[in-house]
Amino acid sequence: MAKASKKTKEINTALSKIFGIDRVKSIKKDTCVMCGESATIFRNKTSEIEFSISGLCQQCQDEIFGALK
Repeated sequence: MAKASKKTKEINTALSKIFGIDRVKSIKKDTCVMCGESATIFRNKTSEIEFSISGLCQQCQDEIFGALK
């Protein structure tokens, strides 16, 4: 079970509205806020940390930020 990074209530509310899924609950369940799929396998520690910040699985991180070549 991952732990969500701390954010203000306003930021958490805004992120939850953007994706339509509660960011903190999704991260605690190890699911992606964007696609709803499992978020347990990451390319590296940086991507794993990004999940705790954004709630995005590796595939969605690659789609949003661009895949590393």
